[in-house]
Amino acid sequence: MDRVARLASERAVVVFTASNCSMCDVVTSLLGSLGVNAAVHELDRDPRGREMERELARRLAGGGTPSVPAVFVGGDLVGGTNRVMALHLAGELVPMLRNAGALWL
Repeated sequence: MDRVARLASERAVVVFTASNCSMCDVVTSLLGSLGVNAAVHELDRDPRGREMERELARRLAGGGTPSVPAVFVGGDLVGGTNRVMALHLAGELVPMLRNAGALWL
């Protein structure tokens, strides 16, 4: 199992970020405001961060799509900022988080 998959399955919600990424802050703040205690991995502070960033870019279909933030819920890749915000605005994020066991209420 690759490192991204292993880390992504360690908790109900896992977010791969970079310490200088403002959109990463937006996503982690949103999740925190919903009561989610996500595992956050800052790729620029991890010795194998570049390798994981390439894997995330591949999973997110590359093509100019930023590799961070990358949000996993229940071990499955949800996507980046646009996808998470779209799910939230559509009222679909909270049920997804509940189903993954990230929210209790």
